[in-house]
Amino acid sequence: MRTFDTLGLPEPLHRSIHEAGYQTPTPIQAQAIPAILEGHDLIGCAQTGTGKTAAFVLPMLARLMESPSQSRHVRALVVTPTRELAQQVASSTKKYGKYTPFRSLCIYGGAGMQSQERALRRGVSIVIATPGRLLDHVRRGNLNLSHLGILVLDEADRMMDMGFLPDIRKIVHATPRDRQTLLFSATMPEAIQRLSTSIMREPRHIEVGERRQPAETVNQQVFMAPHARKLDLLIHLLKTEETERVLVFSRTKARADRIQRKLTHMGFKTEVLHSNRTQGQRQKALQAFKSGHVNVLVATDVAARGLDVENISHVINFDTPEQPENYIHRIGRTGRAEAAGEAITFVANDEFRYLKNIERHIGKRFLRRMVRPEVEHYGNAMERPRRPARRR
Repeated sequence: MRTFDTLGLPEPLHRSIHEAGYQTPTPIQAQAIPAILEGHDLIGCAQTGTGKTAAFVLPMLARLMESPSQSRHVRALVVTPTRELAQQVASSTKKYGKYTPFRSLCIYGGAGMQSQERALRRGVSIVIATPGRLLDHVRRGNLNLSHLGILVLDEADRMMDMGFLPDIRKIVHATPRDRQTLLFSATMPEAIQRLSTSIMREPRHIEVGERRQPAETVNQQVFMAPHARKLDLLIHLLKTEETERVLVFSRTKARADRIQRKLTHMGFKTEVLHSNRTQGQRQKALQAFKSGHVNVLVATDVAARGLDVENISHVINFDTPEQPENYIHRIGRTGRAEAAGEAITFVANDEFRYLKNIERHIGKRFLRRMVRPEVEHYGNAMERPRRPARRR
């Protein structure tokens, strides 16, 4: 069995790895780290929760240590689809690079441009960024990518889904041709394959696990429930299941807000996370969920990837995901690092076609469970409050 000591990482990284409590690399780490250290371009495809972040951050730091430089230019860039994932990667970079001289900076929209600009002017070696804000800094002349040695595209399929392909091509165009390019993705659609062909040089391919399959440690359940009874079922499960941390996915921001208000009214410690919340509110909600001050987080798909929270015992799809890939990513928030987890999906009649697509995608038919008679009815709380009639 391979250990981190056998992967060829330098001593300062071994110190931080051991302090973090890591002993045995995951399959994606064991295969990706040596290939990256050898200087190869790399395409890594693995399920969520398999340790992809350490698989590229550790060798990225090691490569930078091979050629120390006093330059103030950015030498490594990690591009992510969401600010939450950018923050997670930035946190890992600081943790693993604790005993290295490299300064890193996380830049994303929703935060002040001026503070990011000042940090860039002082000089950083590593930038972790979302595409839009990154290009804003490039256009303003705050960020020069002409000296970049390593480019990492993390969650590339998600960036394709979010329409970032034109931005990605602009970013690549601003970097040197002789850079090392690393692309990590949970799935490998044709758009990603075409992109890799155009921006990479003879990349190594690493695939860990089945692309279509959730982690084996996740127990998947399906409840057939009309929209009017979904909130009743959710409250019933929260009252009767042995839960530690519960992540509830809603299709829309407005519905997520209404679920959160009802659960709070029922006495559950609940927070909400979606793109309409300010960056401060989103960070506060995540921190409260991570620390255990709240045990239920209601979110849209902004939390389907890049949410690095341990011990999520249950993922509940209040709305059936429309795309099978989103189902895989959502339930990948539980059952991480070979821990057991529960994934429960509520399916209304008009969502049945989504369920059939998920079943075809993963090659499994779920047992359909119905809302039990003992599930108490709390009223149709999902209806919007009626506006008072106007006086004539």
